[in-house]
Amino acid sequence: MLISISHTTRYLYDKPARYAIQTLRLTPPNFVGQTVREWNIAAPGMDKAVHFTDGFGNAAALISTAQTHTEIEITGKGLVETTDCAGVVSGLAELAPTCIYLRKTPATTPDAAITALAANATGADQLALLHDLMRIIRERVAFETGTTTQLTAASEVLAIGKGVCQDHAHVFISAARTLDIPARYVNGYFLSGAEGPEPAHHAWAEAKVEHLGWVGFDIANRICPDDRYVRLATGLDATSASPIRGSRPVPLGTSHVNERLDVIVEVHQQQQQSVQQ
Repeated sequence: MLISISHTTRYLYDKPARYAIQTLRLTPPNFVGQTVREWNIAAPGMDKAVHFTDGFGNAAALISTAQTHTEIEITGKGLVETTDCAGVVSGLAELAPTCIYLRKTPATTPDAAITALAANATGADQLALLHDLMRIIRERVAFETGTTTQLTAASEVLAIGKGVCQDHAHVFISAARTLDIPARYVNGYFLSGAEGPEPAHHAWAEAKVEHLGWVGFDIANRICPDDRYVRLATGLDATSASPIRGSRPVPLGTSHVNERLDVIVEVHQQQQQSVQQ
């Protein structure tokens, strides 16, 4: 499947700022089942960006601007070809040792409720157990926007029983790690088929499964990722896998600036011949 993606992030400030610096993880990787046909990032300072690969194997770019500004707009855009690999991930550069993905973070530290939830998952093998874990979490955590924030921890999500794809992934990762199964967070895009732009990019989890390797689990949609998914970046949680991370701008003549964030994501299926034109 050929998927067209446009991901625009706009920061708006209530006072003029004189400096900003950001790390972008906005370049999808090539691996088995995903091939980037076209990709471009437009952002202030992109012509002087420092490109590097981070510790999780994500392609990253460090950009900065020293010009006075009241907004910053960053857009990643292109075409990605995908095939269905039944959620199994292979061909990615694996820079971090697998044991790193057992590490607790503020977003994924389990409490007694998450530990008990994980213990209730059953299956004939590890893969079946993880599918059951996905089912249990989705039944316990309803999909509802506006109930959590970027900083809401997995334990809080399970307690309130509501959240979005980021929250489902955090609960799954936290629970899997209590079972001594390495798990990681994935940012990306999902071709939902809905009309109009999406309110944000998508997120899911991956677990290291015996005899298979890394396998994706989209808890929000109760499936393993297929050819409708485009992988962007990975990490221990949403913070370390964030497409854009940076410092707050330095305001002119004041000690504080208020920031508003707008994100618009458009994901569409394209005809295959368009890439050959």
